[in-house]
Amino acid sequence: MKPLGCRVTLGRSVAICGLLIMHTMIPTQASEGVVLLHGLARTPRSMARIERELTRAGYVVVNLPYPSRSAPIEALSDGVFDRIRDSAPLRACSRVHFVTHSMGGIVLRQMLSKHRIERLGRVVMLGPPNQGSELVDRLGSWRLFRWINGPAGQQLGTGPDSVPGRLGPVDFELGVIAGDRSINWINSGMIPGVDDGKVSVERTKVAGMKDHLVVHTTHPTMLSHRTVISAVSRFFWTGTFREAAEQDSGNR
Repeated sequence: MKPLGCRVTLGRSVAICGLLIMHTMIPTQASEGVVLLHGLARTPRSMARIERELTRAGYVVVNLPYPSRSAPIEALSDGVFDRIRDSAPLRACSRVHFVTHSMGGIVLRQMLSKHRIERLGRVVMLGPPNQGSELVDRLGSWRLFRWINGPAGQQLGTGPDSVPGRLGPVDFELGVIAGDRSINWINSGMIPGVDDGKVSVERTKVAGMKDHLVVHTTHPTMLSHRTVISAVSRFFWTGTFREAAEQDSGNR
């Protein structure tokens, strides 16, 4: 794979260019696919930066839209499964990985609790409310909240009857990335502990996950954060966030 954005010349400049690209995104075989699932009340455009970088790395990327505000999580997950099953680009892939943001992670967990994905690879969840969010506990009954977030938004509380509360431990290779920075002091006032403005670091965790990384970023900005994107690729390649964690620690 030719390093992107670099002139093809002989000598030291080529080596330096190659090292820079490899540091942020490890190329992989073109036969591996990635499905991107956006969060609640978002669109595939929110995942565009991750889509570009993974495509450059050689993955077959499907940035999947789904009507997150229109139905309960159970129905949304069935619809997502149908789209994945019918995706021609994914049929030829040797493995299918996933990157999810926020509620997209819960949609995926619900889907995998009912359906089997052939050739399932690794999964990275960004800011997932794996144990629910206190914001839903506090605001879920408000008419404005219901109008903005739809029926799925009301299912993301912290109680045992919520969708996250009913889902058990994960049984697939999962890495979770949480943010520890918030610019929404109103939301953060309702969330115990360190949070990203939507969900606490602690509540992103789930039993069975393989690795967990905390990055100094907010819930929305993690989708374009350099360390996050590098960590996604590294987890797909190695099953760990270790080098990305060291990089973020050095940037603080």
